[in-house]
Amino acid sequence: MMKCLFLLCLCLLPIVVFSSTFTSQNLIDLPSESPLPKPVLDTNGKELNPNSSYRIISIGRGALGGDVYLGKSPNSDAPCPDGVFRYNSDVGRSGTPVRFIPLSTNIFENQLLNIQFNIPTVKLCVSYTIWKVGNLNAHLRTMLLETGGTIGQADSSYFKIVKSSKFGYNLLYCPITPPFLCPFCRDDNFCAKVGVVIQNGKRRLALVNENPLDVLFQEV
Repeated sequence: MMKCLFLLCLCLLPIVVFSSTFTSQNLIDLPSESPLPKPVLDTNGKELNPNSSYRIISIGRGALGGDVYLGKSPNSDAPCPDGVFRYNSDVGRSGTPVRFIPLSTNIFENQLLNIQFNIPTVKLCVSYTIWKVGNLNAHLRTMLLETGGTIGQADSSYFKIVKSSKFGYNLLYCPITPPFLCPFCRDDNFCAKVGVVIQNGKRRLALVNENPLDVLFQEV
C-alpha cells in the first residue's frame, strides 16, 4: 500500500511543478481594455455637438488672444474668401463659427474630423468653407491653412483635437496622403501641429514645429 502511494506521488510531482511554473511565468498576454475616448468639451463643459456651431477662441488675452475667422488670402485668385486667420486681439470682432464633422457620431479627442466654417454662403462658395492645408509656402517656409477642402475624403482635409500641454486644446493636421506631401507631419500618427504665422500683417493659421495654438470652443 505504501509503495503504491509513493509511486502515485512521483507521478503527480511533474504536474504540480509544471502548474506552478506556468502560473508564475505565464507567457500569454491577455488583451487589456482600451481606454474610453474622451469627448471634447466647450467652454461651458458640454460635449461638442456635430450639429452645433462654435467659435474657436484663443486662450490668451489682449494681443495674445483673438478668434479664428475666415478671410481673403493675399494674392489669391479664389472667387471666395479662402484663408483661415486669427484676429490680432480678443477685443473687437468675434470669430467665424465652425462646425466639427467627425467620422463617428461624436466628437472625441485625438480622432479624425473635418472642420467647416458654418456660415450662409452662395453655392459657388460652399467648398470654400471646408478647411484644408495648402501646398508649401516657400516665402513663409510652412504650409498654410486654407479652405476649399472636402468632407469624408482621403485628402488634405483631416484634423484632430487634442488636449494642450498647457490649457485648453490644440488642433492637429492629420492628412490621409503620402508622407512626402507633408514634411511637417513627423509624429507617430503622421500629424502636424497647427499654430500661427504672420502673413502681410495678419495672423494666419499654419503648420508649426513648436508653439501650437492653444484654443477653446465657445458655442454660438
